[in-house]
Amino acid sequence: MTASGRAVRTGRFAPSPTGPLHAGSLVAALASWLDARAQGSRWLVRMENGDTERCLPGVGESILEQLAACALVSDEPPVWQTQRLLAYQQAFDRLVAAGLAYPCACSRAEIDAALAQQGVPHTRHGERVYPGTCRNGLDGKPARAWRFATARFEAAHPTEGVTWIDRRLGPQWQDVAQEVGDFVLRRADGPWAYQLRVVVDDAEQHVTDVVRGEDLTDNTARQLLLQRALGLPTPRYLHTPLVLGADGEKLSKQTGAASFDTRTPQAALAELDKAARVLGLPPAQQAISPSDALTSWVPQWAALYNPPP
Repeated sequence: MTASGRAVRTGRFAPSPTGPLHAGSLVAALASWLDARAQGSRWLVRMENGDTERCLPGVGESILEQLAACALVSDEPPVWQTQRLLAYQQAFDRLVAAGLAYPCACSRAEIDAALAQQGVPHTRHGERVYPGTCRNGLDGKPARAWRFATARFEAAHPTEGVTWIDRRLGPQWQDVAQEVGDFVLRRADGPWAYQLRVVVDDAEQHVTDVVRGEDLTDNTARQLLLQRALGLPTPRYLHTPLVLGADGEKLSKQTGAASFDTRTPQAALAELDKAARVLGLPPAQQAISPSDALTSWVPQWAALYNPPP
């Protein structure tokens, strides 16, 4: 709370340390920082290293150095998800106690086979809609994962899909039961799933505004369901444009997107300028440092995404 008693708004940037930040990551980082500053909010960095099998040693620290070179510095010490395992367990236990999580023995191949029998072959980049094979028990098979009981929750809270307003993309809707099914909360022998981690962490950090890349838009409905199931507040969402490579695919660490140049303040400023153009902001022509550029963009961001009532 502020001295006036008004709740403090909070934004965050939550990279995964599976590789250094690239141009697409910088767009999301810049947007989340500008959004926080335009609202007089806190801006936090959370290192999403909960998927320990994919995260690489030292990369989180390198990401913080990249951000600092661009004058993007968290208002509080960064939180690392590997320090938050108890919080995920507690949230999971609540879902189990409420009958909203159950063990699943299905492999990906078995899910694909079940879907193919229903005439729904899996396509590249497509969602595997879980067919509900293990909802009524494992039939003696060992558990491979735990799933959120989407269909059970939606039956108890009937709605016509999950709706929300994206501050850039406008009204959104998804029928999670039909388009995703009962999604994974944790692999039986592995880390907590992204969906559970992000919901628990956003609530714990009092995040009120989530600004992230447009490729994560499809995750929002699942996170809204988990927030409702756990009785957690729902942030506002804004999904930023994607940066595409020469092949038309979005830049990503998985496809080997290169890190951006922060070796000098001038290089960092040039990279910020590119990111700003993706967000619809003009070049910071008079800026001589990353800090100068950020300051010049704050009111312009406010005019785009925080218009007066």
